[in-house]
Amino acid sequence: QHEAELARATIAREAAEAEAASAAEAIVAAEARRVAALGERDAAQAALAAARADLASLESEAAALARSLPKRDGRGKAIDRISAAPGYERALAAALGDDLEAPIGEGAVRWAGADAAGDPALPKGCVALSDHVEAPAELARRLAQIGVVDADDGSIRLGVGQRLVTRDGRLRRWDGFVAEDRGAAAAEGLIRRNRLTEIEGQLAPARDAVAAADRALATVAATLDAAQRDGQAARSTQAAAERRARDEAMVEGRARVAIERVESRRAELAERAKGAASERDDAAREVQQAEQTVLALPDGAETARAVAAQRAATDQARAQVGQYRLDLAALDRGLSADRDRAASARAEAKSWNARAGDAAKRIKEMTARAGAAADEAEMLAPAPKQVEARIAAAETERADAAKTGETTALAEREAEQLLREAERVAGDAGEAAASAREARATAVARHENHEQRRVEMGRIAGERFQCPAPVLPEKAGFDAKEVGEAGAESARFDRLNLDRERIGPVNLVAEQELGELDSERTTQAAQRDELAEAVSRLRGSIGSLNREGRARLLAAFEAVDGHFRRLFTRLFAGGEAHLALIDSDDPLEAGLEIMAQPPGKKLASLTLLSGGEQALTAVALIFALFLTNPAPICVLDEVDAPLDDANIERFCDLLDQMTQETDTRYLVVTHNAVSMARMHRLFGVTMVERGVSRLVSVDLGGAESLLAAE
Repeated sequence: QHEAELARATIAREAAEAEAASAAEAIVAAEARRVAALGERDAAQAALAAARADLASLESEAAALARSLPKRDGRGKAIDRISAAPGYERALAAALGDDLEAPIGEGAVRWAGADAAGDPALPKGCVALSDHVEAPAELARRLAQIGVVDADDGSIRLGVGQRLVTRDGRLRRWDGFVAEDRGAAAAEGLIRRNRLTEIEGQLAPARDAVAAADRALATVAATLDAAQRDGQAARSTQAAAERRARDEAMVEGRARVAIERVESRRAELAERAKGAASERDDAAREVQQAEQTVLALPDGAETARAVAAQRAATDQARAQVGQYRLDLAALDRGLSADRDRAASARAEAKSWNARAGDAAKRIKEMTARAGAAADEAEMLAPAPKQVEARIAAAETERADAAKTGETTALAEREAEQLLREAERVAGDAGEAAASAREARATAVARHENHEQRRVEMGRIAGERFQCPAPVLPEKAGFDAKEVGEAGAESARFDRLNLDRERIGPVNLVAEQELGELDSERTTQAAQRDELAEAVSRLRGSIGSLNREGRARLLAAFEAVDGHFRRLFTRLFAGGEAHLALIDSDDPLEAGLEIMAQPPGKKLASLTLLSGGEQALTAVALIFALFLTNPAPICVLDEVDAPLDDANIERFCDLLDQMTQETDTRYLVVTHNAVSMARMHRLFGVTMVERGVSRLVSVDLGGAESLLAAE
């Protein structure tokens, strides 16, 4: 029974798992369809929002243009029945001027028409204004004699009655009359009328685009709902299949557990039966052995004596075992001491081996030093002979000097003898003798001085150079003939000593310092090269950043300028405005100028506008920035303070449209009742009791819903 239940539960579980896997695949497919449908829905919603925004922009601009255009009074003015091609409105207004206000075909002042036969043709380079203007026949002759050029430099010669206008509104007549900015109001009206016509032509396609976007969104919504229903159904199927699979798995598990329990019980019973049989056989054998043992038992007294003998033997054996344990402990202590002595001996042997190695090294070093000493002794062996030879040469020179001195002394004695003879012979020449004596005394003094100088120089040479003066040229390596007069040489010697003292002591670490300086110079040169390379890379990076910054700035500027132009026209119900980069050709260094032209005014800087116009222009610029780079929150603090009621309505309309186009939450700080009435929720502070303030919140949208429900 349990096995049958197990087989049934296994089959049911496998079927439920297969159904769950199929449902999972269906869920994946449905989820893929749902994700695709969500993407399509987002795209459709974005397209619908864009289409609605474009339609609302066109409708609001058309309404503003319709309100700004003057109402026709039914008198058939020329300006009401004439239209110019886009771009030629200012040319037409400049060409006709106040004549556009004249009626056609009736009235004291009117357009009556005339025959154009015989009129001169327009000069070359001119295009007739009539080619770009749709007007009644009464204006045909006048328009045919008006030429249009892009720029007038005065070189075109006009015929009688002809006029020349530029597309920006400059007029020159045949008689030399020149006028600029003529008919600006009429030109503005023509421009608005053309724009209104253009917008009316765009409204139908815009409405069709909104309807198509609505249909596409409905289709995508239906697809999304179907995908969600399919996914929900597949999830329900999967959940049911998984529940069945879990239930069947539990049934299968219980069946397996029951089968295993029965099997284990069966095996346990078989084992117990086998054990009982074995125990029964063992018990039978033990009974038989016990009976035999009882039969073989000896006498009780003999057994007691044997037990006593065994006990005595056991006690003796225990005593002997105790003695053996004591001997073993003594042996263990002796063995431990022997091990310690063996370790000490090994350490001492290791130490002696190390000493033997050091001794061998020292013996080797001493042998090397002995060899070096022997080589040095062999090299210095001839030195004593060389010294003896030098001493012998010095002795020879000394003997020669002594002989020279004796010769000099002999000559001196002979001179004295001759002098005495001369004194005896020339006794009467006292004055000559005195002069001779003075000369002799001078010579003797000079000789003595020279001798003392020679002796002093010999002593100095011997002390300083370890050799006598005559040997000094050979030892020092200079030519004795090149030695000058003693005073000059002494002065030169003193000068060289001074130069040496100025140079200073010898720097023994100069070579090391030179190496360090060379290393430092090499390091600094490498660092200089690295710095130059880094500067080059940095300059390249700065150039790349500047180029990218200019590109991004220009892209952001163009985007903001586009939104600003559109929002300005919407807020002012006409007019033109744009942003301009000034003071520099580089966008990164240029300044920003806001140029605005409200309806009926000239194009001027923002500072020349009124306070309300400046506030609306600033609002248009702020919203243009938020359309270019949206932010989650925008706080507008008293921006409607300079505005009148009509401009506040325009501001609130634009704010409503911005809340639809963007995901930004706008917080408006205001005290204007009109602005507060157009908000979705109000937050304020009230003072119910004097000195006690309380925050108050009012949901205007919820209030409107409650009123509509009532």
